[in-house]
Amino acid sequence: MLYTLYELFHINILGYITIRAGVSFFLALFFTLFLLPRFIKWAQRTSSVQPINAWAPENHQQKAKTPTMGGIVFVGATILASLLTIKFSNMYALGAILTLILFALIGFQDDYAKIKKSENLAGLKARAKLALQIIAALVVTSFLCLFADFNTDLYVPFIKTPVFDMGVYSIALWCLVIISTSNAVNLTDGLDGLATVPSLAALASFSIIIYITGNAKISSYLLMPNFDVGEVAIVASALMGALTGFLWYNCHPAEVFMGDSGSLTIGAFLGYLAIISKSEILLLLIGSIFVIETVSVILQVGSYKFRKKRVFLMAPIHHHFEMKKWAENKIIVRFWIIAILSNLIALITLKIR
Repeated sequence: MLYTLYELFHINILGYITIRAGVSFFLALFFTLFLLPRFIKWAQRTSSVQPINAWAPENHQQKAKTPTMGGIVFVGATILASLLTIKFSNMYALGAILTLILFALIGFQDDYAKIKKSENLAGLKARAKLALQIIAALVVTSFLCLFADFNTDLYVPFIKTPVFDMGVYSIALWCLVIISTSNAVNLTDGLDGLATVPSLAALASFSIIIYITGNAKISSYLLMPNFDVGEVAIVASALMGALTGFLWYNCHPAEVFMGDSGSLTIGAFLGYLAIISKSEILLLLIGSIFVIETVSVILQVGSYKFRKKRVFLMAPIHHHFEMKKWAENKIIVRFWIIAILSNLIALITLKIR
């Protein structure tokens, strides 16, 4: 809508991506802060609360009556704010919204099944969830190839030119990036606000990288690839605003959880941002907390399967520190610090090419 006003009435200020990104941030923030308290009351009234896994640490049982599925609110706020501010002719921005919708639907289906059966493990079966994620990722990546005509070069940090053209194999890599990041954020979302701030940090980094990638002058100066992806920074900014509003209620002690409808969607969206900014490798540093959490689960499962021994007291690794009697707030804040520092390092690498 804002871009349409710019075209119709030549309001130049509305043509700038930075201005519309700022507006989308505050619109999504307002929508979330307005809707979330009402959602919380509705969820409590209808018993749409978080079923706690019986294997979770004992202190988690007191969270059993906390409303879940808050992701539907902030994802909805993000989409609404984005639709009011983006340029609709930009295929990359439409691909971003498509990603949000598809993975929010998968997450909602999983959350709804858990709530309906009042059982944490009663959601979508692992194979069914993975199958849906693969289908959604294929739809998104195919959209990029067919409608955005996105190139398939692979870029590596510190190298100013593409390493090689992935060709048809790019679809496989992009699907892997989206699905793995989606599940990584889902694994991280185990403590109050634990996944929210690292997601905000990653979104901020990708917003900067995408704005640079979409700007011919700045990308040329920094020896970075240049594509018409700048509009996606508006969608990323909207999600940042929505997550900021969500954190108001999700910080410890949480009044609402994001559920799979939020965590799966955030992860998939971060994967999408990594792909269109040609930062698939840099995602490992930008999403360092998500990587650490995922690796801890892989090590735990692999070690127990082959050695019959556990590496950690409990996985993902944030539960390990809980079992060591660390205060929940201490774990959360320290993970936040790691996430912020790793994102600062990732941004510094942009200049080293």
